Amino acid sequence: MSTAVPSLRPDVEPTRLDRWRDVLLADPRGMRLWRWLAPALVTIVAAVLRLFDLGNPHALVFDETYYVKDSWSQWVLGYPSAWPENADASFVAGDTDIFTGVGSYVVHPPLGRILIGAGMALLGPDSATGWRLSAALFGTATVLLVYLIAHNLTRSIPFATVASGLIAVEGVSIVLSRISLLDVFLTFFVVLTFWFVVLDHRRTGDILDAAMDRLPGSTHNWGPLLWDRPWLLAAGAAAGAATAVKWSGLYVLAAVGIYVVVTDAIARRRVGIVQWPMDAVRQGLISFVLIVPVSLVVYVTSWSGWLFTTGGYDRSSDPAGTGLMALLPGPLQNLWAYHQSMYGFHVGLVTPHSYASPAWQWPFLIRPTSMYWHQDDFGVNGCGLPNGCTEAIASNSNPLIWWAGIAASVYLLVRFVLVRDWRHALVLTGLAATYLPWLLYPERTIFQFYTVAMVPFLVLALTFALQDVARGMRGLSRAHGQVIVAVFLIACVGISAFWYPVWAGLPVSYEFWRLHNWLPSWI
Repeated sequence: MSTAVPSLRPDVEPTRLDRWRDVLLADPRGMRLWRWLAPALVTIVAAVLRLFDLGNPHALVFDETYYVKDSWSQWVLGYPSAWPENADASFVAGDTDIFTGVGSYVVHPPLGRILIGAGMALLGPDSATGWRLSAALFGTATVLLVYLIAHNLTRSIPFATVASGLIAVEGVSIVLSRISLLDVFLTFFVVLTFWFVVLDHRRTGDILDAAMDRLPGSTHNWGPLLWDRPWLLAAGAAAGAATAVKWSGLYVLAAVGIYVVVTDAIARRRVGIVQWPMDAVRQGLISFVLIVPVSLVVYVTSWSGWLFTTGGYDRSSDPAGTGLMALLPGPLQNLWAYHQSMYGFHVGLVTPHSYASPAWQWPFLIRPTSMYWHQDDFGVNGCGLPNGCTEAIASNSNPLIWWAGIAASVYLLVRFVLVRDWRHALVLTGLAATYLPWLLYPERTIFQFYTVAMVPFLVLALTFALQDVARGMRGLSRAHGQVIVAVFLIACVGISAFWYPVWAGLPVSYEFWRLHNWLPSWI
C-alpha cells in the first residue's frame, strides 16, 4: 500500500511540487525534521534582519527620545523621571544618569518601558544596541508566533513557513523591531493572545464533544459548563500584558471575548444543544471570569514600580477618589486619577505632525513615517561614495506584501461569508481589533507605523489566499497556481532586499534613497 499523501484534489494531475510533498510527508523522519527546521530557519532569518548592525545609528531615533530615557529612569527608580532640558546629546554621549528623580508625566502604561529597560540593563544604557535589544528580540519572537498560528490554522508546514517568512521580511515589522518604540511589544502580546485563543479553540472543541458523549439521552437542552480552559486564562493574561504596553490592547481583549462567546455558541449548536443561545450566555459568563480578572491583575501588576515607590508622577498627592473609588487605598485612588488624566490626553491629542496619517489612509500606504534621515558629504564621513551618503529609516511596509495583504483580507472576508470557517473568523477578528478602532479617532495624531500590529493578521490572510491559489482555483490549474505563488514570494523577497538598507539606516547614495519614494507622499 502506498504511503504517499493523497492530493487535495484527486481529479487533478499531481505537479512536481506535489510529488516532492508526498515524498516528504511519507517519511516520518523528514516530517519531524521539517517540523523543527522550518520555524528555526525562518526565526534565524528574522533575527539576522533585526539584529544586524542594531546599534546604528547611535542616536535617539524618532520617539526614542522619550521611550529610551523614560525606560532607563524607570528601570533605575521604578518610575519614569523627568530629564534636564537638551538631555538627548548627553545621553547619547554616555551620560545616562542625569535624570532629575522627579516623576515624569507619561501617557502609556509601564510594561513596554520595563522591557526596554531590561535590554539596557543587560548591555548598558550607553549602548544603542542595548536600547533596541528587547525590541529586536520581541520582534523576532513574533515571527515564530506567526509560524505557530499559521501551522495550526493551515495544517501545512510550507504555508506556515510562508506566513512567518512574509512577516520576517516585512518592512514595518523590521523597522519597529530595530528602534525602541512600544508598538513591537504590543504586537507580540496581541499575537500571543490569539495563539492562546487558537489553542483554546482546539482543546475546548474536543472537551465539549467528550462531555456531550457522557450525557445520558439523545436530546439536551443544556450543555456542560467548561471551567477547565487554561489557554483562555493565558489569553486573558496576554491581553492584559498587551494593554499594559498600550491601551489599544483593550480592543484586543474585547474582540477576543466576543470571538470566544460567538464560537462557543456555534460549537453548542453544532453538538445539538437545544437552548444553545442561552447556554452560550452561561458559558460566556464563565469565559468573562477566566479572561478579564487575570487581565486586570497583569495590568495593575505592571504598575508595581509606581505603586511601591513614592516618586512617580502624582503618586504622593492627596487621594481624591469619590464614591466607591474612595474605598480603595490611597495609591490606587491616585492611580485611577492618573488614568483619567491619561485618557483625556489620548482622546484630545490633535498636535499637528508632518507624518501624521489618519487610519483611513493606512490601507493605501499613503503616508509612512520617516523615523530618521541624515546626510553626510564625502569628506565628512569618508563613506566612499562620490556624492556622500544618506542614512534613512523609513517605516514603509513592503508594498507588495502590504497591498496584497489588504486584497487578501477582502478575499478572506468574502470566503468567510460563503463558508463560515472559524479560522477565517479568527484572522478577521485580529484585523478588526488592530485597525477598526483607529477609525473612531479621525482627528487624533496617529501614524502609519501603528499598523505593525495589523501585519501578522494581514500575512495570515495572505497565506490563506496563496494556499487557495496553490491548490488551483476556477480557471487556474494547480501547477500554474503554484508557479504564481512561487513568483509572488520571490518578488516579495526581492523587494524587501531592495528596501532593507532604508529600513535599517544603512549608508546609501542619495540617488538610491530617492528610488524608494514611489509615491510623492512618501518623502
